[in-house]
Amino acid sequence: MSIAKKRLSPEESRSVALEAARLILIEMGPQAVTLKAVASRIDRTHANLLHHFGSAAGLQKALAAYLAETVCDTIAAKMTSSPPGERNVREIVDLAFDAFDSGGAGALATWMAATGNEDALDPILDAIHRLIDGMAPDAHEKRLMHEDTLALVLMAMGDAQLGGPMAEALGLPRDTARTLATELITGRIAAFWAEQGGKPVQ
Repeated sequence: MSIAKKRLSPEESRSVALEAARLILIEMGPQAVTLKAVASRIDRTHANLLHHFGSAAGLQKALAAYLAETVCDTIAAKMTSSPPGERNVREIVDLAFDAFDSGGAGALATWMAATGNEDALDPILDAIHRLIDGMAPDAHEKRLMHEDTLALVLMAMGDAQLGGPMAEALGLPRDTARTLATELITGRIAAFWAEQGGKPVQ
């Protein structure tokens, strides 16, 4: 179903295109995210999409940034709504895992890397850096969050690609990787604040 053609600002046009690309990614996979497919979905011309993104690789990179910014904004809202001692780590872990799995970010990043886009993860990492820099002004806390984010992204990426088959082969619940990520991060946060003098944690 196409979106009715109307005059949009450049920002609106780009946003509509990225949302259409996100839906195509979820419905048909990263290989289907092309300028032609997105243009057809939103009733625009290939030239119009070319103007905004430059190439299919440019579109995919912009989509990766869009997905990352969306999930990071959601995580930031969750974190700012609760003090450190009351944050639900599993909820944050689920948001990250969902973004890479059902949200398609893992498949997109893997596809981009496999097709020669060596900076495939840059938009995702940039969004995460902005989130951490805004949430952790203290250098020690920022390092902890960078390390936890590294572990979380690697686990979420791996789970999106192989988590289902591996959990089944090992006779484990499908959400085992999420549980392990939650335990890892919660334990590291507790240890960190214990070293800082016992600030309340989870």
